[in-house]
Amino acid sequence: MSQPQQTTTGNIVDWVLFKRVLRLAIPFKKTFVIASLLAIVLAVLGPLRPYIIQLTIDNHILQNDGDGLLRMSIILIGLLMLTGICRYYFTFLTNWLGQSVIKNLRVTVFDHILRFRLRYFDTTAIGTATTRAISDVETINNIFSQGLITIVADLLTIFMILGIMFYTDWKLSLVCLAPFPLIIYSTYVFKEKVKSAFQVVRTQVARLNAFLQEHITGMGVVQIFGAEGQEMRKFEKINAEHKQAHIRSIWYYSIFFPTVEIILAMAMGLLVWFGSNLVIDQQTSLGVLIAFILYLNMLFRPLRMLADKFNTLQMGLVASERVFTLLDRAKERISTEGTLTAQNMKGEIEFDKVCFAYNEVDFVIKDVSFHLDAGKTLAIVGATGAGKSSIINILNRFYEIQKGSIKIDGIDVKDYDLQSLRSNIGLVLQDVFLFSGSIYDNITLRNRNISKEQVVEAAKIVGAHDFIMRLPNQYDYNVMERGAMLSLGQRQLISFIRTVVFNPKILILDEATSSIDTETELLIQSAVETLVKDRTSIVIAHRLSTIQHAHQIMVLDKGRIIEMGTHNELLELGGQYKKLHDTQFIGEKVS
Repeated sequence: MSQPQQTTTGNIVDWVLFKRVLRLAIPFKKTFVIASLLAIVLAVLGPLRPYIIQLTIDNHILQNDGDGLLRMSIILIGLLMLTGICRYYFTFLTNWLGQSVIKNLRVTVFDHILRFRLRYFDTTAIGTATTRAISDVETINNIFSQGLITIVADLLTIFMILGIMFYTDWKLSLVCLAPFPLIIYSTYVFKEKVKSAFQVVRTQVARLNAFLQEHITGMGVVQIFGAEGQEMRKFEKINAEHKQAHIRSIWYYSIFFPTVEIILAMAMGLLVWFGSNLVIDQQTSLGVLIAFILYLNMLFRPLRMLADKFNTLQMGLVASERVFTLLDRAKERISTEGTLTAQNMKGEIEFDKVCFAYNEVDFVIKDVSFHLDAGKTLAIVGATGAGKSSIINILNRFYEIQKGSIKIDGIDVKDYDLQSLRSNIGLVLQDVFLFSGSIYDNITLRNRNISKEQVVEAAKIVGAHDFIMRLPNQYDYNVMERGAMLSLGQRQLISFIRTVVFNPKILILDEATSSIDTETELLIQSAVETLVKDRTSIVIAHRLSTIQHAHQIMVLDKGRIIEMGTHNELLELGGQYKKLHDTQFIGEKVS
């Protein structure tokens, strides 16, 4: 299982990512502009409150002007109401923007994953891909809802407050700003430390997701071999590392915020001491001093949160780097340059000197050539690891070959539209995967063009209709995740029904009856004979008794064809096939 890589993001890369993330908001440009305008309005409205209070104290309260005090109170209430309304729409729009962006992005990521080669899933933990599509995408939401626009709003507010403060009294302003170098230094250190901590947190989240996904899926194996204890210890270690990563980030918060409060107290003390002396000496008014106390609180509030919001932005950029790395893995995507629609496919198959390796180095298929006429049946036998399933994988283009060519009806499979190609190839695997949902949905794969009547007819052909009708809710019976509510044989029957419904031109049975009991095997044997009739078929089987009537039998050994012929021809040859046949025949007689 591959381990998630820790992401390191430098400033230059941050700007590249930042621009790319911003492009995600282009479909919602109107909302982005409105939210930005509201940020400007809020930046202007905020500093007006202390200014109105200053005027109220100096021009009306100290002058015993009751009528003026009433007017200013009404203005202040109106200003607060307007600020509240703008704040509501600003919060709503920024969060709506974030959710809209990640909704589209999550669809893009899943669509991308759907088109990955199987090689990607062979080397990447499922939990890692899940983290990219869900957790990391959700974190990107914070860039819009809590990061970018709110940072701009806070910065505008700070500049507006500073502008009004210096315009009102530059001496008091300088006194208030005296401790600011400490704030700037503390904020910079906090931002860098928390950024590093959050990168570790994201890595630990991915590891935790990957571990849980893998072990919940394989819980049966864990319990069969009594490995609960050791797996629990592994989980405890990963969970502890996840906890430590979070505690490290929390520790920085616990240091930073009290530090800012102390600096604010220092600034407030200097302001009260210096400002009071100016009031006593009549160099400034009481209203200005009180307004500056309010300005200072308003100034420190966004400063206190800016570092946190910068880190929220940084977290989103770290997550976006992971997501964009996934989206940029073009080489993992299946090549879909073919445009030819496979209409009226006959099913003639030809392999010409085909070589294939899963890792580009260790070839599992070596110079394989054969020709299968349309409507004929080819059986493939060989020891485990001989390359039988690999033949199927490359015929379906689950993996791309390195050398040679594969043709269907004389046309290279790469020239076919991929969906069109696969819709003409029916594959029944030994390990049948069923999704959580009804039997009907698992047969049709939610293709609403397939009617209930077609499904019932296919079930009767396979011989599965009776057992389905005995289930609660019948065809609407929920098989649960991976078909846990059905037996192996029943799951295999569902797979056969699915194949019959889609009516492929080429049928592939990959050890399709090896997990089925004798009674179920007899039940579907006639269905198999019906399916392979007048249809090109490739059958992989360990039981040689099931393939004796195949038109051709191919014997593979270490990726090479060592024997080819009919059942009788191979027996007369006296080679590997005869050894396999005699071994099974003796074993069956003994049993």
